[in-house]
Amino acid sequence: MESLIGLTGDELDAALSRRWTTATEEVTVGESTWALFKPANADHLISEADYVLDERLPYWADLWPSSRILAATLLREQGAGRSLLEMGCGLGLATVASMQAGFDVTATDYYDDALHVTRGNAARNLQREPTVRLVNWREWPADLGTFDVVIAADVLYEKEYASLVAECLVRALKPDGVALVADPGRLALPAFRERIEELGLRIESVEKVKYEAGVVKQEVQIMRLRFA
Repeated sequence: MESLIGLTGDELDAALSRRWTTATEEVTVGESTWALFKPANADHLISEADYVLDERLPYWADLWPSSRILAATLLREQGAGRSLLEMGCGLGLATVASMQAGFDVTATDYYDDALHVTRGNAARNLQREPTVRLVNWREWPADLGTFDVVIAADVLYEKEYASLVAECLVRALKPDGVALVADPGRLALPAFRERIEELGLRIESVEKVKYEAGVVKQEVQIMRLRFA
């Protein structure tokens, strides 16, 4: 497969377009409108080999309501001088919002393609890229460091992620840092709430936001977490 390392701008878009059919979607969050380059159909990215390996599915290639709500929340944050890590950057919407808010962003995902799409979308809309890192939550990198803010959108869709996400948050968050987790009521949410308490995190606040677009209707909650 063609390497995308070092490619930027039109060259990166062209290389991604050789992998799959692509589309560009305009996304408005608050007063900002961004053009997101993405796969035209996430289903076309499903790989039997990836699924057999560890049941991976290309959820990264869809734009989920939780990402939109989290992006809106981040635009209201003061990011200047603060570091931020996104767990599961997907198409990069929350990363772009974080960068626009002034954060120094490190975007992570389990899929290489998600990282390339994210840095391309950041460059397209903000003329600069975030730091990107391929990260497996089951093998959290010891050298990744800690951050002032850690964010994640709609990542609790499997039971095992309750513990995995909670444990990674604890490893990535500075002692005085804050985590923002957006969730629409996924399967692992109750167990996640229990696990973070066991690990010394507390829920400082919960904001519930209704999202409606056509047949999609969700109530997304933004949990703000800190160490107890």
